[in-house]
Amino acid sequence: MAIQFKVNEPITADQFIELLENSTLGERRPIHDRACMEGMIRNSNLVVTAWDGSLLVGIARSVTDFHYACYLSDLAVDKNYQASGIGKRLQSLTQDQLGRLCKLILISAPAASAYYGSLGYKHNERCWVLEPGEYLGD
Repeated sequence: MAIQFKVNEPITADQFIELLENSTLGERRPIHDRACMEGMIRNSNLVVTAWDGSLLVGIARSVTDFHYACYLSDLAVDKNYQASGIGKRLQSLTQDQLGRLCKLILISAPAASAYYGSLGYKHNERCWVLEPGEYLGD
């Protein structure tokens, strides 16, 4: 398997959706809302991908200022390619694009917590989420 990694290689919403469906991340993303999926890809400013020929097999999709904070919002690897180091390499290549003081931040699926800890991520309990439809009071 000769996997190629690319930074900010254009991908289509269909490729993104197919990868999410073929990974465990599809269960937690709005893959049936095409406009949302297109917006997720179009508005990400750092996307590192893994390819097996023309097949997208992994993605690390981030929003970042490149200097202080990088939110890694999606890390997905096709189930057929998992446990081969692709996810770790996607994260490493993401880090390579960032300034020396930039933090890599993510919200983990419960089943993946041990994985991130084993890579050196520190658990932080200070994350807060405001769900769609919930509005700040005046």
